[in-house]
Amino acid sequence: MILNTGIDWRSIVYRGFESEELDYKAAQNWLKLNRYGKAKFARHCMALANTNGGYLVVGVGEDKSGKPCIYTGVTEQQSRSFDPTDVGNFINRFADPAIDFEIEKPVIDGKKYVIFVVKRFSLLPHVCCASCNSELQQGFFYIRTADAASRPAYKASEVHELVQRALRNQREHLGRMLRGILYENRKSLEPEAKIQFGEQLQSSEKFFQKLNTENNWGNGIKLQFNIFPPEFIGDKFSLSEIEESVLKSYFNPIDSPFFDPDKADDSYFTNISYRVICRSNKILLQAFSSGFIHYKRLFGKEKSSLSYLELLRFVTDSMMFIGRFYYELGYTDELLSVMFKLSDVENTSLSPDINFSSQKKKTTRSYVCRISEIHVRLQRSAADLMSGTVEHSERVFKEICERFNFSQGQHGNLDETISNYIKNGTFKR
Repeated sequence: MILNTGIDWRSIVYRGFESEELDYKAAQNWLKLNRYGKAKFARHCMALANTNGGYLVVGVGEDKSGKPCIYTGVTEQQSRSFDPTDVGNFINRFADPAIDFEIEKPVIDGKKYVIFVVKRFSLLPHVCCASCNSELQQGFFYIRTADAASRPAYKASEVHELVQRALRNQREHLGRMLRGILYENRKSLEPEAKIQFGEQLQSSEKFFQKLNTENNWGNGIKLQFNIFPPEFIGDKFSLSEIEESVLKSYFNPIDSPFFDPDKADDSYFTNISYRVICRSNKILLQAFSSGFIHYKRLFGKEKSSLSYLELLRFVTDSMMFIGRFYYELGYTDELLSVMFKLSDVENTSLSPDINFSSQKKKTTRSYVCRISEIHVRLQRSAADLMSGTVEHSERVFKEICERFNFSQGQHGNLDETISNYIKNGTFKR
């Protein structure tokens, strides 16, 4: 078994409360459990998979008040008893389709734990296909509730949510299939073009450094994105066309961390680009006549913490702008290379200042990045970016959060959150 080192196991084990995506069990030996005891694991796994996915931790007992805070871990014998094949075969006797889960065995503070990592269902929700005493009932769809219960979905709203989740998953799956077909023979960034665009990127980076020095912006977290068309034509567009596309593509809700051209300190033409400078927000956006874009922003002089909400707004606003900009320029079908980059983020924490996720209890924990730079890339057409803003924003944001060791199951219904933000210009608290 290969340990998934991208997950912060310590934070999961020591969370201290159960939730929609997290359940705890006292130390036990799988081989010594009766059929009823094993069926409990099947019920919890089905419920987690039918909701948002999550974790089932073995080796944490409850105190007298019922709080999971007794960290015993499991013995070596107990750990070995949870054989993935044996456990998987038993659990999936009761689930249709089969549940996709892994069993990890991290060691924390010298104690070993068994952790079921349960993935959210992909296309169809899991129905219980066999009964087991009173623990499992054939034909039931088990879900995870806000009070951390794993029970059948019996409310109309719960069944509706399950159906909607299945429809969203199927739409995403179909979209990925279609994009795979559409992009199969699509021309990507040419090697020579990469070098020429790289020269424009380098010059823009130098100018940002000059702005930083002149204005004493400091050494905080730097957020940026670069967009590369598939081929380099230096004068493909007039500077006026570039400016017009920038202004038409601007979308900036109140207090967005993106940029507002109307409030820019400077906006002017160079020989090869349209430049927008917002000194108060420490932002440079440079759109070149070649179609290349370089955007960079510095977040304050401190780099100890980055807001979850601020980062989500930045990613979503950026994706909306990128899709609109290239659509305005006529890049409907060409394959664009999109790169998001966060610099100077080593030992920076992501502060989950949210209460809209599957976590019903707001956590004060920060999730720490252990690398100096974060890179997230994707290749999409402008038409795809326009039509799939929610999906692409979600993907980019989740990949960035993974570098802060923020697990996938903690985002909740992120697609709905992004959709509401695009519609209303704000997040629901």
